Amino acid sequence: MKVIVDFCITPLNVEVSLTPYIAECQIIIADMGLSHQLHAYGTNIEGEWETVMEAVKRCHVRLHEMGAPRLSSQLKIGTRSDRKQTMADKVEHVRVFMAEQSK
Repeated sequence: MKVIVDFCITPLNVEVSLTPYIAECQIIIADMGLSHQLHAYGTNIEGEWETVMEAVKRCHVRLHEMGAPRLSSQLKIGTRSDRKQTMADKVEHVRVFMAEQSK
């Protein structure tokens, strides 16, 4: 089953900058061949359910290995059974709607 998730992982009790941890997760997600888009408060990821969930797990494992004693993650998960839709499709649909409304 295809899935689009919004994934935010937050290491707790670490230094102020979370950049090294975020970068590590971006590498993991990319290395798994998943389509993804980093944003200000997380990452959108699309792919097969099992692969996306494995990426989330690998991020947890790796960040613990990097010394983060506690991690808190938030996942928003979307699936569709009526048609295929990508992250890009969803964004483009809103852009087209907004352009039509401004005419």
